[in-house]
Amino acid sequence: MKISVLDLAKKRFARWDRRTLLTRRQQFVAVTVVLTALLLLTQVVPLGFRYPLVALLSVVTYALSAFALREDLEGIEWITLLLLPTLFTTAISMFYFLLPVRWLTRLPVAVLYGIGMYALLLTENIYHVAADRTIALLRAAHSVGFLVTILTYFLLTQTVLAFRFDPFTNTILIGLVSFGLVFSSLWVMELTDNINRRVRDLTIAITVFLLNLVWIFSLLPTKPTIQALFFTTAFYSAVGMGQQFLVEKLYKKNVVEFGIVAAIVLVVTLATTSWRG
Repeated sequence: MKISVLDLAKKRFARWDRRTLLTRRQQFVAVTVVLTALLLLTQVVPLGFRYPLVALLSVVTYALSAFALREDLEGIEWITLLLLPTLFTTAISMFYFLLPVRWLTRLPVAVLYGIGMYALLLTENIYHVAADRTIALLRAAHSVGFLVTILTYFLLTQTVLAFRFDPFTNTILIGLVSFGLVFSSLWVMELTDNINRRVRDLTIAITVFLLNLVWIFSLLPTKPTIQALFFTTAFYSAVGMGQQFLVEKLYKKNVVEFGIVAAIVLVVTLATTSWRG
């Protein structure tokens, strides 16, 4: 009988679990401390090594998150449960480079990152448990997960726009970020073993919608921060309505509320655009 590499890894993890003295939450704390320390390390290395180190930090985040959530992690969960922690780390570490070169500014961000990562690990663990049985904390996990998702989307979008790429490059990069975060945000509403048709179709539709917005507004002389805020608001409104649709709670009142928020930010975006270039 053939034994897969994944089966061998699970058996090794099981043996480690029998020897460890750390509880699940203590393991989350340990992972958070290690990742926060590595985040601070990206600020003391030479500039030429920072971007490779960010890429390495993202890979380490995926690996450590998988280790912390290793119990019965299988199938699509290797993507859906680990994508947000990985992108959250990437977003914070890339945004770090846009901050003033002062530890007085960067240390609070590192502390907030640590709090956010610990909350994320708890949230992803709740998702994992809720995939098998109903638990009371799922609603709180949805709120925390969506909040961190919005923050991650804003920081990644702001970082991409700060490089002042051409509209095509902006659309491709933000499109990839949008697809991943839209998919993970919708999947957590159903927590299925596979990608069902509703989640797939909604993910594609919302991503295409966001791609069109990015393409159009990348052609306008709008400040990057204002653009990032507008794209994030569009993400919030579209994904928020998508989530409500999946749980069959999308009412006219919800659509109006999301629409008003998006309309207000759109007006602000257009009003602050320097049409003279």
